[in-house]
Amino acid sequence: MRVLHFVTGGFSGATQVAVDLCLEARRSGSMEVLLVLRRKRHTDMRRVEALRARGLDVRLVPGWNHLATVLAVRRLALEWKPDILVAHGFSEHLWGRYAGWLAGVPHMVHVEHNSRERYTPWRLRQALWLERRTAVSVGVSEGVRGHLVDLGFPAAQCVAIPNGIDTGRFPQASLVPWEDREVSIVMAARFARQKDHATLIRAVALLGERGWHPALQLAGLGKSRLLARNRALAARLGIAGQVHFLGQVSDVPNLLMHSRICVLSTHYEGMPLSLVEGMAAGCACIGTNVVGVREVIRPDQTGLLVPENDAQALADALERLLAHPDEARRLAQAARQEALRAFDIRLMQRRYAHLLMRVQHDEAPDILPED
Repeated sequence: MRVLHFVTGGFSGATQVAVDLCLEARRSGSMEVLLVLRRKRHTDMRRVEALRARGLDVRLVPGWNHLATVLAVRRLALEWKPDILVAHGFSEHLWGRYAGWLAGVPHMVHVEHNSRERYTPWRLRQALWLERRTAVSVGVSEGVRGHLVDLGFPAAQCVAIPNGIDTGRFPQASLVPWEDREVSIVMAARFARQKDHATLIRAVALLGERGWHPALQLAGLGKSRLLARNRALAARLGIAGQVHFLGQVSDVPNLLMHSRICVLSTHYEGMPLSLVEGMAAGCACIGTNVVGVREVIRPDQTGLLVPENDAQALADALERLLAHPDEARRLAQAARQEALRAFDIRLMQRRYAHLLMRVQHDEAPDILPED
């Protein structure tokens, strides 16, 4: 089976999922894969070359114009002749499926990576038109699948496959003992409108009024305008020395495994890989109670959930973990076990492999493997 994965070259969560699926397929020898990235202004060619060095066939296509993207992907599909084209993320799933349809690819799969995409009426009509030419749509969580159905995608054609991470990057032998970890807060997320760094910064300032002064470590790049706005907010609240803007961190697992608390403050998600990494690293985790996040954290069992855009509630949750380290340790241990059980990359790969095999044989999607 030959599978072409098409995704943004921005190295977002969607890109990471596509990369992980390709690497796992190559490792297992279960299928031939081609990874096609839509070039962005900030596409990191060092990361592209690193993937090629690992043996992946990676191609870049223009991203400056939708027609140029479609024609370039069509040309690759005609040359490579995939059995299945998997188009990841918005708006790439439109351009990828147009290209696959024009190239006569036998089967197409659409993967929706977020619960709140920029569907104008015109783009939604295009997506639903393409759905009639698509074998199956995958939501990266049950919440995302439900959102697709609400938009008018056929329920019988939509399945949920939760994202997974390489839990091998968080080996038991490398876990820092709880008592030796820094009493610090980590949020690993790009600076984008979707993410809510500002509420977390305000919550840390509120903690200061209560006598708590943990370091806040923000890992990730993103839009420079939003990064500058959050720096200014920290300075205005008088906690600039407490908030560390780390930029792109090459070893996020190491950062997480040395910290006690991981937070994902966000406005919406599909299925947050950064939060699952915090769980796998043995951190006590807090997430915003939105679609995707609430499917990862079981409140008071594997972490804490707080309302969206509520700095007071987030400060309360952080104070609870800081003031009760034994409870925080219990939540962290349970979170790690949940990550290893439910969100491992190999489970995600088996589910996709099972689904793609059924697609290739024109069989309807069914209940996917659980383990």
